[in-house]
Amino acid sequence: MKHLHTSHKKPGPRKASALIHAVVLCLLAITGGAPAGSVHATPTSKPVNNAASADYFVSPDGNDNRTGRLAHPGTNDGPFATITRARDAVRGLLKTGKHTNGVRVLLRGGVYYLDQTLEFGPEDSGTEQAPVVYAAAPDETVIVSGGRRLVDGRWDEANGRKVWVIDIPEVRHNRGRFRQLFVNGERRPRTRLPKQGEYRIESLPGYTGDFLRSPTKRFVYAPGHIVPTWRNLRDVEVVGITRWLDNRLPIEGVAGETRTVTFDRPSLFALVSSAPWGDSTTTPSVYWVENVFEALDTPGQWYLDRPQGRLYCLPRPGEDMSKAEIIAPRLTQVVRVVGRPGARAHDLRFEGITFSHTEWLPPPDYASSLQAGVEVPGALFFDYAERCAVIGGAIEHIGNCGVEVNVGCADIEISHNSITDTGAGGVRIGHFFSWETDGSGQLTERGKQRKAAMPTGPHSQRITVADNVIAHCGRFTPEAAGVFVGDNANNQIIHNHIYDLFWSGICVGSVQDFGPSQGHSNIIEFNHVHDIGQGMLSDLAGIYTCSAPKSRIRFNRVHDVRRRDYGGWGIYPDQGAYDLLIQNNLVYRCQDGALFAHHNRNITAENNIFAFSRHAQVERYGVGGFELNFRRNLVYYMEGKAVGDGGAGQCGRDVCAFDRNLYWNASGQPALFGNMTFTQWQAAGQDKESLVANPLFVDPDQGDFRLGRDSPAARIGFEPWDLSEIGPRSGLRPVPRKE
Repeated sequence: MKHLHTSHKKPGPRKASALIHAVVLCLLAITGGAPAGSVHATPTSKPVNNAASADYFVSPDGNDNRTGRLAHPGTNDGPFATITRARDAVRGLLKTGKHTNGVRVLLRGGVYYLDQTLEFGPEDSGTEQAPVVYAAAPDETVIVSGGRRLVDGRWDEANGRKVWVIDIPEVRHNRGRFRQLFVNGERRPRTRLPKQGEYRIESLPGYTGDFLRSPTKRFVYAPGHIVPTWRNLRDVEVVGITRWLDNRLPIEGVAGETRTVTFDRPSLFALVSSAPWGDSTTTPSVYWVENVFEALDTPGQWYLDRPQGRLYCLPRPGEDMSKAEIIAPRLTQVVRVVGRPGARAHDLRFEGITFSHTEWLPPPDYASSLQAGVEVPGALFFDYAERCAVIGGAIEHIGNCGVEVNVGCADIEISHNSITDTGAGGVRIGHFFSWETDGSGQLTERGKQRKAAMPTGPHSQRITVADNVIAHCGRFTPEAAGVFVGDNANNQIIHNHIYDLFWSGICVGSVQDFGPSQGHSNIIEFNHVHDIGQGMLSDLAGIYTCSAPKSRIRFNRVHDVRRRDYGGWGIYPDQGAYDLLIQNNLVYRCQDGALFAHHNRNITAENNIFAFSRHAQVERYGVGGFELNFRRNLVYYMEGKAVGDGGAGQCGRDVCAFDRNLYWNASGQPALFGNMTFTQWQAAGQDKESLVANPLFVDPDQGDFRLGRDSPAARIGFEPWDLSEIGPRSGLRPVPRKE
């Protein structure tokens, strides 16, 4: 997504994002704010009332030797130039105790390039009645950037093409390396082979057949797919796909005579494909290759020659690179709000600010996370923080996760933001508390290392993620989720619009068994989640949970979920999920099913609409004990089955209870429950008071699932709900995808 730049250039395609922010700021009545670091931009000038608007002002035209009390530069006084200077002034004011009405720092429009991460601690805190607020000036676009603008380029030639070249000496000295690049407000791709699609691994020498415990350190490639003489071979990365994970594997060496590539680290799990139900196979998986100099031949691509300290960029048609805004990220985090046990940072708010241009370079042993990209840090980071907020702004064009809430936090609000074009996920709360085992329940050596590295402290709780647009995520780490909640309680994920991701939209819970869980009482309501998976990964869903007892999944609209090998579900309570309510959701066009209850206990699915999934509308697999109450649901489809083979098998009333549902196969074929007809299904004890009848939706092919006047749905006790309440309440609009 592009954003309004505040230099003298014409705003161009950034107008849409600026309009979004203006709408949100008006709705929130924001009247104050702040930025930091070295500044290389000019403000969008607009009269601001000094006395009424803020305690301190920051402007790209400011000076840190001024008092910061004036919004506009004057002869002898004016605004600060950096957010860091404003923060220090706020600290001094807080020490006086003269801040009973709170402290407000107003940031004037402009781009603020940070030299260092903005750090806030207990000494920067307000109070519940008088918070400290850093806010963008009304109707002005403030961008806090963790990157740097690259200038002083020249035209040269590479691979027979005219290319824009910029020398970056520090990269040659192994400093300032980056894997993302943003040109004129949009992400640009590194070189990639093949240009479209993927390569297939030819064979996996040494693979034992144990997917979990036989990782890939080398493989045999097909002729021509990898070339031993590529320039800077050890800077080339192979991205290997397996199940729900992507693995980034830098090349260590290539043996051309055997067509064997070796990596400097192993993959997390074996690079093999999966059977339709996730069973392991010995079929090698797929991969692609990035950062190959010889592949620099497509407009918009770029290549960083690390040994030479030189960036090569191919312009898009009509693009004047001498005037282009080229930004390379250098900071991992732009904001850190960090307290400590007994002294939390608290009552800090960031309003109306755009945070951009971050990078994450993983440790040398990292190829992938166990799930959801949970080891990728957030551009905004909260740790031992309370009553803090990120409101009405944007997080965009970053290489990592948007917001990370680590341990010891409570009552954090992330709302009314546009979180788009992220390298990993949108929002991450807590961690994935499962580790690798050896098959007998004992931790492997890597599992022990992973557990030892896990942050310790109270699990964060009462985090609200509301009214955000979270889209175009996972651009560098596809396995990430739009919103991830680990073993954390009493959180609200509500009224968000989440779309265009490659794994799952919302993921809640991390303890994959029926033991004690701290991840209870979470609320997932009124979210619009769609265009998930897109054939990249497997074992995914619009809304995914494990453990998370006493949680509610209600009033969500989930649709268009597509996987690679297996497991493309709408709502997916995975192993260890129990005491969960799934109610009043509209789920449709999911590849494998609208609902998959997998190794659960006491799940209730009632008053939902499940439609147009390809293989089955409802599926389950269990481990014993009572698993699923399925009642008062409308099931409507054109292909596949009403209840899948697993759902119908071993499904006595002591395991599942289906009743008072309405089923309709709009193709005209009989409804099937596994291999049973409806009559046989009833004879097996299920759906005794259910119907096979057309629910008379208004226009289901076009996504209109309102009920017609004479619908028989009332006969099963189905209660319609207002679909118009789903999604953000703030007026945030969908953000177009940039190809």
